[in-house]
Amino acid sequence: MHVLILGGTTEARRLAEVLDAVPGRRVTSSLAGRVASPRMPPGEVRVGGFGGAEGLAGWLRDHAVDVLIDATHPFAGTISFHAARAAATAHVPLLALRRPGWVPVEGDRWHEAASLEEAARLLPDLGRRVFLTTGRMGLATFAALDDLWFLVRSVDPPQAPHPARMDVVLDRGPFTLDGERELLRRHRVEVLVTKDSGGAATAPKLTAAREAGIPVVVVRRPPVPEGVPVVSGPEEAARWIGERAARQDG
Repeated sequence: MHVLILGGTTEARRLAEVLDAVPGRRVTSSLAGRVASPRMPPGEVRVGGFGGAEGLAGWLRDHAVDVLIDATHPFAGTISFHAARAAATAHVPLLALRRPGWVPVEGDRWHEAASLEEAARLLPDLGRRVFLTTGRMGLATFAALDDLWFLVRSVDPPQAPHPARMDVVLDRGPFTLDGERELLRRHRVEVLVTKDSGGAATAPKLTAAREAGIPVVVVRRPPVPEGVPVVSGPEEAARWIGERAARQDG
């Protein structure tokens, strides 16, 4: 059975590890190529886009893919819709692997936003020193906020356009609670902006913000395409694949 994992996430790498250990599984992980030095999963790896839904459908057919797993970042919305169309075109079963989103707890001062644009509109009323953890791809959205200072954390250096008043921290999770506390204190952060990525690797910033009484702007994640089944963990995805392998063998 040939499994194509649209990956780049921790869950995608873990799923590749689980499947790579199963006899009779051929695993190919596809990475978008947006990170300069990605953590490589086991099995076969391809880097770069497919050329839209049509290109992905052709790749599925040309490489005899039996199962497609969308284990991309919760905010990689475009590829998820391409995957849904491609899977339907190529008649390949599709499963979405999505880590659970974060849930506010007592003491949180969350302000939900439907987009980065809405997050940018909220900021001037919440604080002047912003810890921006939404990645380097959407910085142009905040470039016009000249009255605000931004601390931007990303894996790779950001490119213009970006806020004029900005310091950059190049780092990759998982992050520790003590480290996040120190970052907020040292940079005198007044408001945190994050996408609802979910998972434990970057969650300590939410705890640190709660402890410090700092408001958090949380950008809601886009929905999974309608009709696509969703699981929350690699092991559950592996079981789903195993069930289809059993039907295929039977």
